[in-house]
Amino acid sequence: MIQTTVVGSYPIPDWLVAAPSDQALLDATRVVLHTQEQAGIDLVCDGELYRFDLNHPETNGMIEYFVQPLAGVRTRLSFDELMGYRGQRATRFRARPPGVVDGPIGPGTLDLPSACSRARALASRPFKFTLTGPHMLAKMLLNKHYRDSAELAHAIGDALAAQVRHLDADVVQVDEANLPGSPDEWQWAVSAVNRLLDAVPKSAKAAVHLCFGNYGGQSIQKGSWAKLIDYLNTLHVDHIVMECAHRPKDEVAVFKGIRPEIGLGIGVIDIKRTEVESAEEVARAIEQAEKTLGAGRLRYVHPDCGFWMLKRNMADGKMKALVAGRNLYEGRSTQQAA
Repeated sequence: MIQTTVVGSYPIPDWLVAAPSDQALLDATRVVLHTQEQAGIDLVCDGELYRFDLNHPETNGMIEYFVQPLAGVRTRLSFDELMGYRGQRATRFRARPPGVVDGPIGPGTLDLPSACSRARALASRPFKFTLTGPHMLAKMLLNKHYRDSAELAHAIGDALAAQVRHLDADVVQVDEANLPGSPDEWQWAVSAVNRLLDAVPKSAKAAVHLCFGNYGGQSIQKGSWAKLIDYLNTLHVDHIVMECAHRPKDEVAVFKGIRPEIGLGIGVIDIKRTEVESAEEVARAIEQAEKTLGAGRLRYVHPDCGFWMLKRNMADGKMKALVAGRNLYEGRSTQQAA
């Protein structure tokens, strides 16, 4: 059976933004998990609501939440540092960095295990926990301590690994949304992320998600998956979670080059499109992927990226379509699937 899952984020409920509190966050996480379970999602996620930062809504906290608590990161910037950052090609879509690295990186006050266990206790289906990977975090910071981005990424990888080894989840997924635009950096990027992936508890599956960016609902990286096959084959993962619905239809064929031990997760829901897909569209996308990759090669179907920038009714409709399309492809009724 092909499993359905989500990539991570969910639209922040208006009432949580209006009156945030620990209890409201718990209640909102319950809603997110229950909504996924009601839709029939096999592997659920907490929606990443605890990361949301009103000052950085365009990235849904996937950067600031992870780097600002780290030891060695300073958040107060001088004017010269701001101007220097804005001159960097890789970060031109941001007005300011999430922080300046001016000392050795360490875990600091980051506490991923508590966020994971809080959500895990609310889930009644297999649970996935997500975090941003060291390549993307290193590229977004202003580095004034390490020799280069590669050395910084490895330090971040070690700091995150110290957290990851304590996570209680069925799947731990690392998100890398910058690498597809810089495929020439794959060797140090994979070395850094593997330090983190090797720390995933033996009771859990390790996964990596890659996309071409989802900055306010827009792609910001250009390139192709063909340039990252060596990276993907070097990952220490159970499966990969790839953006495909918003990509050229024939590009899925490049995944035939992935070593067979790595499970394939294919995006069949376009989160940059507000129209909700039909079950038939989803079923056709799965059929085409299986026809191209071979029967039994496809392990997961999912949206391309997180849902955070969509309205809740769109996200909910797309999750239902995902499950209905998978069921239609496999010839199962909704009642049988439940």
